[in-house]
Amino acid sequence: MKPSTASPPRDILATAQALRWEVGEDFHEKLMEALYTNATEIADRAVTRPGEKPRFDLDRSIDRIVTSRRWGFLLMILLFTLVFWITISLANVPSRWISELLIGTIYPLLNAAASSIGTPWWLQGLLIDGMYLATAWVVSVMLPPMAIFFPLFTLLEDFGYLPRVAFNLDNVFKKAGAHGKQSLSMMMGFGCNAAGMVATRIIDSPRERLIAMITNNFALCNGRWPTQILVATLFMGALVPVYLAGFVSALAVVGIAMLGVLLTFVVSWFLTRSVLKGEVSSFSLELPPYRPPRILQTIYTSLIDRTMYVLWRAIVFAAPAGAVIWLVANITISGQSLAEYIVNFLDPLGILIGLNGVILLAYIIAIPANEIVIPTVLMLTVLLTGVTSPDAGAGVMFETDLESTKAILVAGGWSLLTYVNLMIFSLIHNPCSTTLYTMYKETGSRKWTALAALLPLAMGFSITFIIAQVWRLIAGLM
Repeated sequence: MKPSTASPPRDILATAQALRWEVGEDFHEKLMEALYTNATEIADRAVTRPGEKPRFDLDRSIDRIVTSRRWGFLLMILLFTLVFWITISLANVPSRWISELLIGTIYPLLNAAASSIGTPWWLQGLLIDGMYLATAWVVSVMLPPMAIFFPLFTLLEDFGYLPRVAFNLDNVFKKAGAHGKQSLSMMMGFGCNAAGMVATRIIDSPRERLIAMITNNFALCNGRWPTQILVATLFMGALVPVYLAGFVSALAVVGIAMLGVLLTFVVSWFLTRSVLKGEVSSFSLELPPYRPPRILQTIYTSLIDRTMYVLWRAIVFAAPAGAVIWLVANITISGQSLAEYIVNFLDPLGILIGLNGVILLAYIIAIPANEIVIPTVLMLTVLLTGVTSPDAGAGVMFETDLESTKAILVAGGWSLLTYVNLMIFSLIHNPCSTTLYTMYKETGSRKWTALAALLPLAMGFSITFIIAQVWRLIAGLM
């Protein structure tokens, strides 16, 4: 046993005595004087006495607007609309550059290299036309928006605005039986639902954390933006002049996002009165002072800790999905591909809810990554209708311009009802495999993970079914 290195009691007492004489006998009086002086300074800044001119406080002046009942929610909607619009507008160019690099340049080189070494056609198709192209599409679609959205979101957090959002939404979430901090995890879910799942760690109550996890899918994530943006551009953007198309499309996407927020409140209310009953937790939320954002640190943290983390998870699941797309399109039975058999089987259900079998199959294949829904729909439509498109082939993902895309969708029998219900179904359907995997890792429960998957899926089918029937009823009466 080693001898103790601690000072003997006498040494400790001697040291304490020496320190006492160093600070002086009036230390206690000086300490109390400092406390009262500090309290007086705080009171002078916070209290306005009769006859005094009100002092100007920048933080309080901002909070009177940001947290007001009249302007708080409106400002919040406008601010996040601006963030979404910036993300949508700025992401198009780098996304096109990455797509041209990965698909326009590297893809032909890989095919040429595989052919030069005598790679079997099926292996070349599976690896390059399937797995590589799916991964390339996910990277080109996901990376630019996330690299823009996450830094902007983090800047708002660093500036001190997000705690104000939680303050504004706390009362609404409390009325729904949920925790006010759920607003922060919901906001994070607008970037990625998997990241939103992780963000629920800030909620201490296990019951309220489960509610936040189950409802996080209603936050319109980055993987569903391509579908929403395409549909909004083809449908809403086409109704207005060209110079207004981008803004109107952004408003349509924001409208869908607000519908998701409303569903979050409704489902939270339902859960707290059924399978997750309990008392609403109270929490003290300190509103931090506003401060200039640390831009460089924010960009670095957002890109490394959030963007690359989420992107890597999406790539891991997208590569196998690409292989599945190629296989179902190229494996034939009696002269028909597996895709054709599956689409014909799903078509009655798809038509019943205002969609079609192609869309349903695309969502089944896209469970690993929602980013591949649109290219899968286009690929399957080309395969089944026989319309020609550049770079199209059985099980081969491709990219087209808006006019070509619209022509392919029209050939696939799309109507106005299809556009509307696709936007709804894109918002309300099962989470992607990345999100489900994250929830399972966070909860360790198969039961709650299954509920998080099946509840929005059932809601998606039910709501689109009702819309389709009402739509057809009104159309029949007109």
